[in-house]
Amino acid sequence: MATAASDRVFVDFQSCWPELELPPHVCEALSAAPLIQAPETRLQLMDWALGRSTGETDWTLGNRDDHGQYEAVFQTPGLGRVTEAIITKARNGLAINFPEPAMRCRDPDAMLIGDQLPTDKPTYADRFGEPFDQTRQQTLDWLKTQELVAMPFYAGTDELAYGSLLIVSRQAAFFAAALADLQGMIPRSRVPADFRITGGVLYVAPPFRHTHFGGRQVVVHDRTSTHQEVFAYNLYPGPSAKKGVYSMLLDIGEREGWTTNHCSAVAVVTPYENQLILMHEVASGGGKSEMTEQIHRMEDGRLLIGRNLITKEERTRNLPEACHLRPIADDMACAHPRYQRPHGRLTVGDAESAWFVRVDPIHSYGTAPNLERLCIDPPEPLIFLNHYIVPGGTCLTWEHIEDAPGKPCPNPRVILPRRMIEDIASVPRPSTCAASACAARPPIAIASSTASSP
Repeated sequence: MATAASDRVFVDFQSCWPELELPPHVCEALSAAPLIQAPETRLQLMDWALGRSTGETDWTLGNRDDHGQYEAVFQTPGLGRVTEAIITKARNGLAINFPEPAMRCRDPDAMLIGDQLPTDKPTYADRFGEPFDQTRQQTLDWLKTQELVAMPFYAGTDELAYGSLLIVSRQAAFFAAALADLQGMIPRSRVPADFRITGGVLYVAPPFRHTHFGGRQVVVHDRTSTHQEVFAYNLYPGPSAKKGVYSMLLDIGEREGWTTNHCSAVAVVTPYENQLILMHEVASGGGKSEMTEQIHRMEDGRLLIGRNLITKEERTRNLPEACHLRPIADDMACAHPRYQRPHGRLTVGDAESAWFVRVDPIHSYGTAPNLERLCIDPPEPLIFLNHYIVPGGTCLTWEHIEDAPGKPCPNPRVILPRRMIEDIASVPRPSTCAASACAARPPIAIASSTASSP
């Protein structure tokens, strides 16, 4: 049923998706599936992640009575029931853990190109000796047998309106919840009647990891002239919900003549009230998130510069008043032509709705007080990955799951929605932007940046 708001018309995706101009093979898969559920709210997805019906969970912070736990189990030919992820209800959100240590971080070799368009990346045909077409069709056929979550979203900033769609088995609804945080979601009742797939489609089919790829992470990117389709064969969101959507944005930018920077950006306000905006563009692991963190101090306020590993001697500095940091972007920033202004400086908008924060440096209470406080007492339930958790307990940023006895996982994460980050930088928007969208992820003018990441 359509409703009008201002000059836009919206439809309920749950019932009206056949009326939208979706790709034919998407419509075929959705038509054949025994059940399709489109989410209206974030908490609805959190309920589904625990295998529950909408509204069944009391998400009040500190709820001590709910010890819920759910396993994302898939029937896999030759292996039977395979548990791909364990989802645990914590007092402060959801804790997602993967039984296999290799699935707890992004495999840098996971990305393959499934199409025949020009590329300098590894292709599916090169690695497996055959085109992707057959596996692609088998994936779509498998999805036809599943109860599905179909979630529309926009790749990149909302005001650019690059329509995209996630199709995932309801068994892995936590993946949809993670993507809804990372990229935002379009509520099922607020999908524009003219919604089109101009960004991409993300399909998730975990059993193929075992039946086709020897247990390895594989994410296949299949580009077309209008959009990109990403086929994810594992449930860790790094190579798909994160880098997969980034690939969509790069693909769009290549067609339209702009780019999405792999960077963080921050407004630095000095004690003398001067402001400098910095952008740090670098490969993963190069310190992007750290640039937006407030300075870490010792108990007496000093800064620890370094410690001699042999003598244990410490070098410290006294800095009574540090610069104030106002975060802008954590990992991806769109430099769309709509944002650029006559001043000649690069202007970017955060390409994400949430930040995928790695907390492996936090080994004990008090290491990063601001982040710890936000995670322990969040305004809304958070999603944690690779953390030790007792059902019904509190997920703590310094308690990481172990890959082996005495060996903590090096990649514990928490997804922090932008709306929860204190003092996000905001500047006057370009005249062509919608006010509501820019208030969430505002474009920022950058004075300079580092060299492009490798």
